[in-house]
Amino acid sequence: MEIISEWGFLFIGMAVVFGLYMSWGIGANDVANAMGVSVGSGAITVKQAIIIAAIFEFAGAFIAGGSVTSTIRKGIIDPASIAGSPELLVYGMLAALLAAGIWLMVASTRGWPVSTTHTIVGAIVGFAVAGIGVDAVNWGKLGSIVASWIVSPLIGGVIALLLMMSIRKLILNTENPFDKAKAWGPVYIFLVGWIVSLVTLFKGLKHLHLEFSGLESFVVATIFGLIVAFIGKIMINRIKVDANADRDYHYASVEKVFTPMMVFTACAMAFAHGSNDVANGIGPMAAVVSVVQSGGDIGQKAGLPIWILVLGGAGIVAGLATMGYKVMQTIGTKITELTPTRGYCATLAAATTVVLASKTGLPVSTTQIAVGAVMGVGLARGVGAIDLRVIGNIVISWLVTLPVGGLLAAFFFFLIKAIFG
Repeated sequence: MEIISEWGFLFIGMAVVFGLYMSWGIGANDVANAMGVSVGSGAITVKQAIIIAAIFEFAGAFIAGGSVTSTIRKGIIDPASIAGSPELLVYGMLAALLAAGIWLMVASTRGWPVSTTHTIVGAIVGFAVAGIGVDAVNWGKLGSIVASWIVSPLIGGVIALLLMMSIRKLILNTENPFDKAKAWGPVYIFLVGWIVSLVTLFKGLKHLHLEFSGLESFVVATIFGLIVAFIGKIMINRIKVDANADRDYHYASVEKVFTPMMVFTACAMAFAHGSNDVANGIGPMAAVVSVVQSGGDIGQKAGLPIWILVLGGAGIVAGLATMGYKVMQTIGTKITELTPTRGYCATLAAATTVVLASKTGLPVSTTQIAVGAVMGVGLARGVGAIDLRVIGNIVISWLVTLPVGGLLAAFFFFLIKAIFG
């Protein structure tokens, strides 16, 4: 307790710096995943992606990022084991933030799309095992996270493959694909609005104390989807056949029909990501601030001050703007060649998988879902359309994320403990 009162101001300062560093890493890696498909498909430019993220990621974090967050990340640590030594939680959360930030920076510079969730989980497990004991960790939770490595990309990939097959059957393999694209376009845009609004209703608005029942969520999402479809139809009606482009690529005009919905999806997914993953990423910072301000009282719940959300939002925008292009390049161009139709399928598949995970409680990674969805789109053209070497590098980066995060956090935990102990 004396350590908390003596060094509290410094602990908060370190939490702010480390939290901003990790938020930068989230922007450089996680947000780049969300925007990579839209950029890679040619629907938006990197500069437009940064502007969209700056507005909608920040809005998501600030508006629906959460007024309450769990100080003990996803129940991984038993709070009873450190009730008498609150400074251990402070050391550990600072170490976890720094470790996660470093690993996200390394992965982003290499263009590896790793999971922010798994990075911070690995870091917290690392300091808990090293500083508290093996029994302090909920190993069942960790097992379910490892299982999600297989489940989430598989679900995203299958949905993307089915969507791509539907577009081929209903649009591409018809006598007049452009007319069919204009006819079916509003239906596909409806799906985008419907799915993305469900993501927000199921996850984002909980923190605003606007919780909807399952039926209410579906009704509101349907209304929102219809509004988006109407707006999309107006935009689609303005698109004309480009005969010159069609000579070079038979479906060039069809791809133009799908471009508007990709822009909308990029905006909506950025908002949904900001409202969820950003708040989760700054959870350890909120934990440190809560313990210090309460004088060492470790509670399961802690208020999430607005300034922390603002800090997180600013950090992710900076990360995407300065380093996000490398991960966007990996997701958008290196796994398989993307066009607006393929990008649409991958993005909607990723959003759908997140909705399913929200309702079933399955711990999934948006990164892995995005990669799986892009692979699913590529498989629609055969295994040869996928760069298996790139996939191999991505899978290796996933496998090492937990242990690297854990080892780094354990090292920093003992370093910080030695400095203040």
